[in-house]
Amino acid sequence: MTTEGKEAPEQGVPGEVSQDRFVAGQDLTRWKTPVGRTLARGAEGVTKLLGPYAALIITLVVGLAVALSLAWVFGEVYESVTEADGVAGLDHPVLDAAKSVRSPAVDAAVTAYTNIGGTVGMPIIAVGIMIFLATKRRSWTPVILMLAAGLGSLVITILGKPIFGRTRPDLADAIPPYEHSASFPSGHSLNSIVIAGIVAYLIILRLKTVRARVITVTLAAVFAITMGLSRVYLGHHWLTDVLAAWAIGIAWLAVVITAHRLYLTVRARHHASATTAPGER
Repeated sequence: MTTEGKEAPEQGVPGEVSQDRFVAGQDLTRWKTPVGRTLARGAEGVTKLLGPYAALIITLVVGLAVALSLAWVFGEVYESVTEADGVAGLDHPVLDAAKSVRSPAVDAAVTAYTNIGGTVGMPIIAVGIMIFLATKRRSWTPVILMLAAGLGSLVITILGKPIFGRTRPDLADAIPPYEHSASFPSGHSLNSIVIAGIVAYLIILRLKTVRARVITVTLAAVFAITMGLSRVYLGHHWLTDVLAAWAIGIAWLAVVITAHRLYLTVRARHHASATTAPGER
């Protein structure tokens, strides 16, 4: 039922696209760079041939390959840096600084906090948020984006660790429970920045005020940063493992968001074309 003098809001995919495409007055379906416009045209072509979700899936698959390549590059760079005692020269001083401020109470608190970003805590939190957002929006978009983001970061972590096999700090410098997998990249740091980032993105799409958007981004950033630093404090990772994980996570997050923007672009243009009167085309 519609109220007299008012149009009923669009429902389904058109309605979702119209609500998601504008953030702070910026149209996410408008690409200002030549690369962006090329991607948008390519996505439209793929969609016409293979269906509406094809461009999204292909972008994620190609993006994952790029992210894995980036992880390999970071591994090589950090290996060289370690050998040259460059940025990696911060690893031992930072660990020593963390050890100097440890106490039983803080150790217990940080251990409890870091467990939130572990292999049990993070999936539970992510699934809970995913279900909440999907139910609230009545859309599969949060499910698709959060699964893509989470699974992608997991794949990068699983493949990255055995490839480089970097040794963690000595157990004598760590706080139990101890971990024995390879140190690079930090899975907690990578997964937390990706999950927090995609949740913030999904929330920002529907926020109307600058203040609310700033608060959302700040909370996500604080969570990701403190989760990464907790790994250094506990002696479970070197600082450079965390820094690299953040960089890789941001890159993968950018891929997922770009894939969603391409999806919005294709859907918006298709809807505009479908609703244009024959005489106006």
